[in-house]
This record gives sequence, structure tokens and C-alpha cells, in this order.
Amino acid sequence: MSRSAERYIAGVDEAGRGPLAGPVVAAAVILDPQRHIEGLADSKRLTAKRRRILYEAIFDSGLAVGIGASQREEIDRLNIFQATIAAMQRAVDALKPKPDHLLIDGRNIRLVHPSQETIVDGDDTVPAISAASIVAKVYRDRLMAEYHKVYPEYGFDRHKGYGTKAHLETLASYGACPIHRQSFRPVRKHLPQWRQLKDRQAMGRLGEQLAATYLIESGYAIRELNYRVAHTGELDIIAQRGADIVFCEVKSQVPGGWGEPEEQVDVKKRDRIMAAARQYCAEKEIDTAVRFDVISVKFTKAGPTITHLPDSIYAD
Repeated sequence: MSRSAERYIAGVDEAGRGPLAGPVVAAAVILDPQRHIEGLADSKRLTAKRRRILYEAIFDSGLAVGIGASQREEIDRLNIFQATIAAMQRAVDALKPKPDHLLIDGRNIRLVHPSQETIVDGDDTVPAISAASIVAKVYRDRLMAEYHKVYPEYGFDRHKGYGTKAHLETLASYGACPIHRQSFRPVRKHLPQWRQLKDRQAMGRLGEQLAATYLIESGYAIRELNYRVAHTGELDIIAQRGADIVFCEVKSQVPGGWGEPEEQVDVKKRDRIMAAARQYCAEKEIDTAVRFDVISVKFTKAGPTITHLPDSIYAD
């Protein structure tokens, strides 16, 4: 296909190959040639404020934006290079309309597409790739800010998972958390084992963190963790996706535990959860429909397994 015959050209770039924690995120952007966006450049050369402004402009003025990610488990299983390619492929696959040609930042990258080329330093020379770099960076930074709510001791809102001195110090002090990349050398010697947890409270806390991590990876934002309502009780996780507010009760179980975790929500517990949710909605002036879910976290020999049961707590 000649360049003159191409209709949609997508720039592709990633953010987050180097950090010790969190996902690698890729974006693919098709710009509208009739709507110029001033100031596009390599995201690393822009201030955080400028990136956020351009991020909104790209979504407002671009023809299409696709985002893909590879989470920690996939990075450890495949390696960071292959996980990055997988994230890029997901970003391209998410584009509507579909691109006729890809311009990919970097070298030695091959995606499943009939027409593509790689451009070294393309994020600073090709507007569509610059736009993709900005989208990927802002999107990933927002994810890391969500993870900070779950793991505040690590400072993910500041260093975004990169191996700064402060991050390495907290890694040595607290050990790795569930979003740390276990295949990365600085993380390997700090891997915790759930079997080392000494009490039920610590196990429950880890279960809540894993459940919150699962929700973030599923596209939810975390509004609150362990929200205490006076004289009523505690709400484990309050999450939001779109306009939906979701109250999540987390139940954790070790091998040999009795019954299913979700079966532990009896009538008394249900009534306390709903009363606390009503008070929270009144305090925050929430008048939209809400949902009550159970998230089951089972700690097995092969590792934790998570089961999300939407709308599993309801009034008689």
C-alpha cells in the first residue's frame, strides 16, 4: 500500500518497561490531520501538567486511541520485552477505526499487522508516536496512583514503581508487594511468602490488597479501603467504575478452611454492610445505584486465587 493511499496511520509507544513494579502500558493513537494538536513531544520531556492537558486534547481531537497493558504476572512469565509487545498489540487491536499502517517507537518490534515500521526516537519526532507516548505515560501514572491507595508505604504515587533510592529502601524494609515484578533482580531477594504471615489479621489484610489490585486491573478506581463507619462497622473496599459505586466485602481463606469464603457473609454481616453503605452514601451525597459484591481470596499452594462475585449480597 503506498503512503498516499493510506487512510489511518497509528503511532504506537509504551510506558513502564523499566520500573520494578506495576504494569507496562502501551497506547496506539490515530491523529486527525484536520485537527492539529500543538505541543506534542516525547512524554519524558513534558511536565506532568502539560502531559495531562495533552492527554485530554488527544482524546478530544484524535480519531482513535487504544490502550493495552501487561500486568506483573505476564511480565514475569514472558519477560518485559515480550510483555511490552503484547501490550502494544492490545493497544492496536483496540483502535476503531483499524489502522492501515503502524509507526512504532523503538527497534526490533514486530506486531501482528500487514503494514508497520519502527522508528528510533519516534516519540520525539513523529506526532502520532508522541501522542501515544503521552497517553501511555498518563494512563500508567494514574494506575500507579491507584496502587498507591492500596500500598501507600511504597510511595508509588511519587516514583511510579521506578527503582529510586527511596523505593529500594522501602522494598528492603517491607519486602515486595503483589505488584512488584518478581523476575526483576532488585525484587527477587525481597519476595514475601504468604505462609510467613503469622496471624489471621495479616492474612486478611493481604487478601484485601490482592482484591483491590484485582479491581484496579479490571478497570475500577478505588475510592476507599477499610472505611470505618462509627457504630456500624467497616467497609473493606469501596470501588467505582464509570457511574457504578461498588461495595466489596473481601473474604480470605487458607487451605483447609471451612466452607467457601463468600458463605461467611451471614444475615447479620449483610445488614451491617448495608447500613454502613447507606451511611457512606449519605456522607458523600451519593444518590446513584450501588452494588454489593463479594471477592473471595483463597491462598493455595500454587498461590492466591481470586473470585469476584458481583451482586452477591442483597436484601431479602
